[in-house]
Amino acid sequence: MGRPTKEKSLTQQDVVRAAIACLDQEGEAALGVNRVARALGIKPPALYKHFDGNAGLRRAVALAIWRSYLSECEQQTAGITEPDALMRVSAQLTRSFAQHHPAQYAVMMQYPMRPTDLEEAEIIRASLQFLQKSLRLYELNEEALIDVMRMVNAAVYGFILREQSELMTLSRSSDASFEVMLDALLVAIAHIQQRAI
Repeated sequence: MGRPTKEKSLTQQDVVRAAIACLDQEGEAALGVNRVARALGIKPPALYKHFDGNAGLRRAVALAIWRSYLSECEQQTAGITEPDALMRVSAQLTRSFAQHHPAQYAVMMQYPMRPTDLEEAEIIRASLQFLQKSLRLYELNEEALIDVMRMVNAAVYGFILREQSELMTLSRSSDASFEVMLDALLVAIAHIQQRAI
């Protein structure tokens, strides 16, 4: 018997790893079945047994990036117990991730997570739990927690998006502005907490 062909021995994880490598090397435009197949040295139809075309590949890659990102956040904040420090470190980790992996960050943030999908719901839940734990927002009801998550995500994501688009053209340090924004977010979160009492 001959050895199994490369197409038959590839796992879904192999393909996702190759897709992420393409993203890191060439940017978001490289996230496609044809490009990833070429990187793996196989024909594109071989990937269709793992994914439903480009949309399925993008979904799998986005979920893998989210899982890796959340795991890294958990590890990097494990020893921090003060809520304000946890929020700052989490936001700084996100910004650093975006700076070092801009294409991964774009794919992760642009993928619309659906609570009706079991895998995606698990990532939404993990993200909410991390935010709740890091900010000690245990007394907030689900609606208030979602408001905080949306506010923090919009502020941090919006800042990073402008920074990556090189739209921060004024002379003030973007690092200093980022810290001021985090100060303001902490005040806003405290306001939401007060309203929830």
